Amino acid sequence: MKPTVTDRIKANVAAVMTRRRWLAASVGVAVLLEPRFVRAQATLPHQAPKTVLSITGSVAHPRTLTLEELRALPSVNVEITQGTYKGIFEGPLLWSLLEAAAPIDEVGPKTRWLHGIIAKGGDGYGVLVAVGEVSPELEGKQVIVAYAQNGKPLPALMLIVPGDKAGRRFVLDLAVIEVR
Repeated sequence: MKPTVTDRIKANVAAVMTRRRWLAASVGVAVLLEPRFVRAQATLPHQAPKTVLSITGSVAHPRTLTLEELRALPSVNVEITQGTYKGIFEGPLLWSLLEAAAPIDEVGPKTRWLHGIIAKGGDGYGVLVAVGEVSPELEGKQVIVAYAQNGKPLPALMLIVPGDKAGRRFVLDLAVIEVR
């Protein structure tokens, strides 16, 4: 019997999970394999969202946030288009989380913009976002910590960096935001 689309998707998902790359298990969310995108076309089993995000590093107020605390913060919707895929992600701005944590500037003049934000997933995947990208005083990019996509809960927290051509800085199962 010929495998169905759902069977092939489940097989692809299993392969990705064993390779410890990130994956979003809902309709249309991209699965990032080494250099190429594969889109899931069917609804996959829902997993309980990751409930803890740590903000660490060079900050005056390191903290750990639960999913409920993130949902209580003001949120924005960000529309992402990757090829033929379009989705709307919801969550608080990364900038608002950074402001609450209060990054500590290095000694000396004009050091505010020297910070880098390292976002790490539970599988060790990490990306760098410059503080100037998210600051409203500079680029003001609406980078968010998403907990929902198209009105449905994500399987885990996800860093969404709009404007990136291939979504390489999207981090699923976001666990740590480290300020350096």
